[in-house]
Amino acid sequence: MFKAEIISEPNEDICILLKVENHSFNYICECGEAKNLSVKDCQNTNAIFISHTHIDHFVNFDTILRHQIGIQRRVVIVGPLGIINQIQNRIKSYCWNLIAKGAISYEIREIINENEYNSAVLQPPFWEKEEEKTVSEAIIFKEKKFSVTCSVLDHKTNSIAYLFKGNDAIKITLEKEFTPGKWVAELKTAFDENDKYKEININEKLYNSKDLFHLINIKKGKKLGIIMDHAAHEENHLKIKHLFTNCNEVYMECFYKNDDKEFAIKNYHSYAAKSGEIMKLCNVDKAIPVHFSRKYNEQDITELIAEFEAAKN
Repeated sequence: MFKAEIISEPNEDICILLKVENHSFNYICECGEAKNLSVKDCQNTNAIFISHTHIDHFVNFDTILRHQIGIQRRVVIVGPLGIINQIQNRIKSYCWNLIAKGAISYEIREIINENEYNSAVLQPPFWEKEEEKTVSEAIIFKEKKFSVTCSVLDHKTNSIAYLFKGNDAIKITLEKEFTPGKWVAELKTAFDENDKYKEININEKLYNSKDLFHLINIKKGKKLGIIMDHAAHEENHLKIKHLFTNCNEVYMECFYKNDDKEFAIKNYHSYAAKSGEIMKLCNVDKAIPVHFSRKYNEQDITELIAEFEAAKN
């Protein structure tokens, strides 16, 4: 369902490109400097997800903007509280006298908490806030095939962790006495709406929907998590366990080696053993450590990943 690729090199600021099976657009998670992020990647992007606006997660936004000017559609940007003003200020620092309205527009959603976000639209040439509103909704982004929810973690500032979840697939197992027909869609609708007493007509015989629910099989949608900078403390770990337990795949911040635990505590980051441990507690199928301190060389990163894997397994 989801195919994630770490676009940044280990010694670059983090950027992850997410593609969805049989879907026209891609999605960028974190705006690190990533030299491997192509013009086409930027132009094909339908939404950008930013955990927080420290420079190593936000530095490449201007380049992405540069490549998206002229695509003539709306792009959603999701991030922490305050990001509407931050993006507006970044954009308005440039001169836009040759760019007309309609060249691009951004709908920016800043997360207040796990169930509420502010939204505003910015577009050239003046980039003033339009369509401002507050939305009470746990789903912060939705497409036909998947939706995105989040958790607000503590990094001495809000740091948003994102969960991408594919829609569950409902399939009907036909028994011998039943033939395909419009009743299949009616039964799926009744199941979705928990309508146990909807009358379903199959070959001129009426059934209560609840008596047919045993024909329904649910294939759970795939789940992919992006967990960036956060302090390795209990409150954050409780939130991570709540949202990311039984994920299929998670990209997990792993900024420091175990020997540098004191730096992790001081800087509200996680470290190898603790990141691996929480992934084990979450029963994640595939956990990928990402976003390493730039002070580490290649050998250090190899050791850090080994420490993560030891704690995870």
